[in-house]
Amino acid sequence: MERLTGKVAVVTGASRGIGRAVAIRLAAEGAAVAVNYRADRGSAESLVTELSGRGARAMAFQADVSEPDQIGQLMDSAAQALGGLDILVSNAGIEHFGPLEDITPADFDRVFATNTRGQLFAVQHAARHLGPGGRIVLTSSISAHKSVFHHTLYAASKAAVEAMALNLAAELGQRQITINAIAPGGTNTDMSAKATPHYIHPDLPLDRDTAVKVMSALGRFAEPDEIAATVAFLVSDDADYITGRTIPIDGGWF
Repeated sequence: MERLTGKVAVVTGASRGIGRAVAIRLAAEGAAVAVNYRADRGSAESLVTELSGRGARAMAFQADVSEPDQIGQLMDSAAQALGGLDILVSNAGIEHFGPLEDITPADFDRVFATNTRGQLFAVQHAARHLGPGGRIVLTSSISAHKSVFHHTLYAASKAAVEAMALNLAAELGQRQITINAIAPGGTNTDMSAKATPHYIHPDLPLDRDTAVKVMSALGRFAEPDEIAATVAFLVSDDADYITGRTIPIDGGWF
C-alpha cells in the first residue's frame, strides 16, 4: 500500500527504535521523510541512505527537541527542503526511574523538556506548515495508565501528552488537522532493553520474559514495526475521522 504518496513527514527521534521503524514504514507508504536526530548523526544518515536506496525521498535533520528554537528550525528546514509538511510524528523521548525523595528540579526539567514541552512545541511549529488534511501523532506510553514503581516523573510527562492531544483536537480540527497519540507498551528497542528491569517491582522474582508472559494478553513485547503500523494508519486518510484520542498499543497489557 502507498497511502502516503506525495506527503511529507517529520519524524522526531527517528535514528533508532520506534522512530526508525516509523520512518521506514511511512517511506514505504510513499511519504518523503525528514529523519530527525539529536546526537546520533551516523545512525540517522545510515537510515537516510537505506530509505533512498529503496526509492524514497529522505533527509536527516539535527535538532534537540528540548530546545523550542531548534524545533522551529527543524520544521522550517524540513518543509523547505522537502516541499512542504503534511505529517508530524513526535516520537523523541527519554526515560526516568527514581524514588520520590531522589527527584530533583533538574530531573523534572530534563524529562518534561523533551517528553512534554518538546512535543507541544513540535505541534506548534509543525502546525504553521500544515494545511487541511494534516496529521499529527504524539507519543505517550502505557505508563500513563499503569502504576509502575519509581516511575512517577516519566509517567506524568507522558500523561500530559494525552491531555494535549485531547485538547488540541478541537483547535486544530477547525483547520481540518487531526491530532492523536499512541501509548506503546513494552517494545523491543535498545531503550526498552535498558529500562525493562525497572518495570518489574523489586519484590517480584520475575525475569523479563516471564513478566511479559503473565502481564500481557499476547505474552510478548511488540516489535517496533508493529507500533509503526498503527502510526501509519493514524496519518493516512483511513483515519480521517479520528482525532483527540490516545491509542494503546500494548498487546493487552494488564
